[in-house]
Amino acid sequence: MDRKELEKVSDFLLGEENTAYAPYFIGKSYLGVLNTKEAFIANVTFEPGCRNNWHIHHGDGQILICVGGRGWYQELGKEPQAIKSGDVVYIAPEIKHWHGAVQDEAFAHLSLSVPVEGASNEWCEPVTDEEYMKLK
Repeated sequence: MDRKELEKVSDFLLGEENTAYAPYFIGKSYLGVLNTKEAFIANVTFEPGCRNNWHIHHGDGQILICVGGRGWYQELGKEPQAIKSGDVVYIAPEIKHWHGAVQDEAFAHLSLSVPVEGASNEWCEPVTDEEYMKLK
């Protein structure tokens, strides 16, 4: 998708291509940092088919507020959950999970977290094409 199309996915800042985290994503994503005071808030936009690797937030949780398009969220050991604009997902600390766009539509969510001293992200294995292509 071109940048103009992606800017229409949500009303929030698209930001720049998410190159810093590209090794942990399949496909292209964009990161627009909205706030760094007290709570970190960023708009993450996924091109169609883009998803992040399985990962774990150690020491802090995360809240996803879906703001455009359609996507997927899955916790390890649970069924994938279809998510869309208006949905809110709370991810407790220490839960292995992934999220991203559906195959044929871009997706954007706000990612919120409160900085906690010593907190970290553990990036794990990718969501394979075989697993991902089964999602309907």
